[in-house]
Amino acid sequence: MPGGDATLGLLPILRRALDGEGPVLLPFSADASGPDDRLTRPLVVGEDDADDPTVLVMSTSGSTGSPKGALLSRSAVLASAGATNTRLGGPGTWLLALPAHHIAGTQVLVRSLLAQTTPVMLDLRDGFSPNGFAAATEELNLRSDSGPRYTALVPTQLYRVLEAGGDALDALTTYDAVLVGGAAMSRTSIERAEDAGVAVVTTYGMSETCGGCVYDGRPLGGVWWRTEDDGRVEITGEVLARGYHGRPDDPAFRTDPDGTRWFRTDDIGEAGDDGALRILGRYDDVIVTGGLKVAPSVVEAAIDGHAEVAEVAVVGVPDEDWGQRVVAVVVPRDGAVELAGLQRRVADVVASYAAPRQLVVVDKIPLLGPGKPDRAALRSLAVAANDGR
Repeated sequence: MPGGDATLGLLPILRRALDGEGPVLLPFSADASGPDDRLTRPLVVGEDDADDPTVLVMSTSGSTGSPKGALLSRSAVLASAGATNTRLGGPGTWLLALPAHHIAGTQVLVRSLLAQTTPVMLDLRDGFSPNGFAAATEELNLRSDSGPRYTALVPTQLYRVLEAGGDALDALTTYDAVLVGGAAMSRTSIERAEDAGVAVVTTYGMSETCGGCVYDGRPLGGVWWRTEDDGRVEITGEVLARGYHGRPDDPAFRTDPDGTRWFRTDDIGEAGDDGALRILGRYDDVIVTGGLKVAPSVVEAAIDGHAEVAEVAVVGVPDEDWGQRVVAVVVPRDGAVELAGLQRRVADVVASYAAPRQLVVVDKIPLLGPGKPDRAALRSLAVAANDGR
């Protein structure tokens, strides 16, 4: 999908698809040569329905391996957009600050169609900038003189606006809701934003659930969640994809004896004291060190509150003594960061066995997709740094 004003041309195409009058859409990045051939094959029996057509095939992992196309029906896409509007307090005008080929960006377009408003597009061709965000927000405010104003960001974008302050942060405070998702966001950043007057709404979801389906730990209307014995999160409800294009027996989708379909995520979660869903991290990212399991997000949350740390990501790498060692990859705020200080903090907040045994200092956290830490790259950095000692 293109960026800038060209994205507006997608609105009528998306409208026709939702009305059942146009072909299924396969969004892809304007930087790519085109969608993967495996995802452009015609839909087969079970992948479409004349009464509830498949309108989107969203690629979910094209940058990390063999891509899978989530089959999103008209009813699922509209249920997600409608439930979001209801949760936020009604339809409004949106600033699209995310790539339109990601489900979060596509849903901004769908919500705008439901609201019968025209979103303002933040030009991302040269990347996200706080100044550009402030200018786009000013344009939005000039276009819309009434009704709620919304936007959706990934944590990296929110962090950059908070660091920039000034006009960008002032602009962010004018929104009635700022959805933040796509990756885990630190409690410190949330509190900084809230203290500045930003109406942050944390979201959890994926392409298979038409985007965010749990807001601030609470599922949207028509959505339910549960955890398996190993803590893996499962989602069901009106927003669920039909399955994957060309993969009719993929085990990620399962059906209970009563006919309820569930999507088995790769995330580990639990219910907090208030019953809200708390995501602890990716199942494959759990670190087993000395025979004990460590969730990276818990360690990241502890380190994030350290005065010397601007950003942090935690990974596990092979270790002869411990099986895996906990590694903290840190962007320092000012000056040096000492491993001993991080170890004491994690030991106090989490447990001594969860404390990092290695510190890697970087200028920025490598990202994969819309704001997600590239943990494979982080592991490579940790191994290289350890080998170079």
